[in-house]
Amino acid sequence: MMLYVEAPGLRVLFLSALCLRALCLRTLCLRTACGSSPCSKTARAIALTLFCLTVILVPFKTHADKALEHTDLATVAVEAGRFIRGSDSREREYAYQLDQLAYGHDRTRTGKWYDSEPDREQAYTEAFRITVTPVTNQQYLQFIKATSHPAPQVSESEWKSYGLIHPYSRTRRFAWIDRIPPAGRHNHPVVLVSYHDVIAYAEWLSKVTGQQWRLPTENEWVKAARGTDGNIFPWGDQFDPEKLNSHDAGPFDTVAVGSVSAPSPYGILDAAGQVFEWTSAPTFKSAWVKGGSWDDSGCGVCRPAARHSRPKHLKHILVGFRLVTDES
Repeated sequence: MMLYVEAPGLRVLFLSALCLRALCLRTLCLRTACGSSPCSKTARAIALTLFCLTVILVPFKTHADKALEHTDLATVAVEAGRFIRGSDSREREYAYQLDQLAYGHDRTRTGKWYDSEPDREQAYTEAFRITVTPVTNQQYLQFIKATSHPAPQVSESEWKSYGLIHPYSRTRRFAWIDRIPPAGRHNHPVVLVSYHDVIAYAEWLSKVTGQQWRLPTENEWVKAARGTDGNIFPWGDQFDPEKLNSHDAGPFDTVAVGSVSAPSPYGILDAAGQVFEWTSAPTFKSAWVKGGSWDDSGCGVCRPAARHSRPKHLKHILVGFRLVTDES
């Protein structure tokens, strides 16, 4: 059983009190067994005082303790070294074919969606750890409870200003009410969070855990999602709608994280489909979001090599995030 007190200094006092209480009770028992003594009343008083101290201190928790109850993020290690990023003409053509087969038109091809992807090449990252799944509503809730940061929500006027194809009514099932996540979605990825919201969450999490958290760079995200050999998808080179949450075989909605996902070579889940994920772009007004979403079919855009740019202020029902921490 874990016992909590208000601050680290009091924790030391509390543990000392437990030890002293045990010692005094033992002394008291010995005195009682051997007969009365002038010290017996003093021993009883000390024992009673320390007992009351432990009872008073047990219920208190720090804000960090409370937050950590539901912010323990499972991670996997990605070693330092080279990997293959980008795509070649063969992969891009395959992506266009998948889209055309799914949608019945060639809009992504005529729009040259994938033509500007970096060419297939070797790149390098340092070692890092990345969360196994996107951050969930439950995990984000602790941040909202502990701070005055706005909960995931978007007004109708703000949503319309984005010029997106999704109607405002579709955002309602993802929006938080009274700073509480939607019912039945605590284990779904949190969405309606801007890039700036994510940075604030990472800074808060770093503070309460004493461990530095941040958004992954595009290279880190790609390496974790496709492995070192440059897979087209996290699970291999052939698209399979049963291995991700996309509009091909999914419910046209988010699902519990990791529940419909084939793992990447490093073991991360939901790297394709489910939600797009913000990646780090500290000096730009927009950032790459990676991985595709529950809204996409054919899923040329769900490939780790694919790029999709969004303005940092955007709060979208298709965009969530995962975090990394540097490997020590």
